[in-house]
Amino acid sequence: MMNKDLLKSSAGAFGVALDETALQRFAVYADFLREYNEKVNLTAITEPDEIVVKHFADSLALLKYVDLPNGAAVCDVGTGAGFPGMAILIARPDLKVTLMDSVNKKLEFLRQLAAKLEVSPEIVHIRAEDAGHDPRFREQFDCVTARAVSQLNKLSEYCVPLVKQNGVFVPLKAPLAEEEAAAGKSAAGKLGCRLKERFSYELPGGDGREVLIFEKKSHTPTLYPRKSAVISKSPLK
Repeated sequence: MMNKDLLKSSAGAFGVALDETALQRFAVYADFLREYNEKVNLTAITEPDEIVVKHFADSLALLKYVDLPNGAAVCDVGTGAGFPGMAILIARPDLKVTLMDSVNKKLEFLRQLAAKLEVSPEIVHIRAEDAGHDPRFREQFDCVTARAVSQLNKLSEYCVPLVKQNGVFVPLKAPLAEEEAAAGKSAAGKLGCRLKERFSYELPGGDGREVLIFEKKSHTPTLYPRKSAVISKSPLK
C-alpha cells in the first residue's frame, strides 16, 4: 500500500502540490507497477516507499526546475515504466505528454496503466533516432526529458532533435562526472542547444541527483540524429 503522506511530503519538497485525485492515481500506479513487474521486468525498485521516493518524487523534481506553461508539449524519451513522463502528467494533467520507447512490452504496461488512471498520454513505439527524423516529432516539443538513459553526449543526440526552437532539453541524471558533463554540453551545442542551468539536489533519504536545462537556440542540423550504432561507436564530443 502506497504511503500517501510520504508522497505528499516528498513532492512538496520540490514545490509540487498533489490533490486527492493525483494521490489516488499514484496509489493505483504503484500497485499496478508492482503487480505487472511480476511478469514483465520494468523496475528493480519494488518496495512501496522506494517507489514513492526513487520513482515518483524523482520524476516530479523536474517540475521544480522547469517552468512548463499550461498545455506545454512534453516528450519522455526511453520512458520505460513511465518515469518521468507519466508521473508528470498525473501531477500536471494540463500538459500534452508523449511517452516514447522502443520496447513495446513496456508501452503495453503504460497503455493499460493510462486506462486505469483515466489519463491520455500519447504512447509511441519508435526508436528515438527514427523519431528525430520523423516530421511528427522532430522539433515538435516544448520540453524533452529522459531519466537514467545513456551518457549525456549520446542522450543529447537522441533528444535534442525533438526539441522545438526556444524549447528545452532536460535530462534527469545521477551526479555527473565532469568529463561526462563537459562532453554532453559540447554535444548539445553541436545540436543547437546551450546549457542554461545545472542543479544538484537530494531526494528524500539523501540520494544525489542532477538536472540540466539546455535551451534550444537554433535548428538541429539535418544530419542528426545519426543511426544508433554510429552514436554508440562515435558519440559527439
